[in-house]
Amino acid sequence: MYFLKRLLTWWNSQTLGTQIFTARNGVKVGEDAAGNIFYETRDRKRRWVIFNGEMEASRVTPDWHGWLHHTFDQPPTVAPLKHKPWEKTHEANMTGTDTAYVPPGSIRKADPVARRDYEAWQPE
Repeated sequence: MYFLKRLLTWWNSQTLGTQIFTARNGVKVGEDAAGNIFYETRDRKRRWVIFNGEMEASRVTPDWHGWLHHTFDQPPTVAPLKHKPWEKTHEANMTGTDTAYVPPGSIRKADPVARRDYEAWQPE
């Protein structure tokens, strides 16, 4: 069953085709703190990532994102980016999860019945 799942779906892990392509043409360039592994072809024209766990693009740090999109020639393992002291650490997109940002006064923060500053529209 796991073989069929890997063969037919791309969101669970790398597909069988990606694994074969990586084994034949890929050169491992590095790994980030989340365990994602980054590859490129021998001619250095194509670059890709094999995610460790959920395949979510926001889990790639800005350093590796720049390398993946050919913004930087050297990977962060060879030429790390200089970070400013005011920069926040990278965080994956939390939209749709319990840890997502919720502004003050949001309906998600307080029970709508308990709120006094909001009246729901009722059709006539």
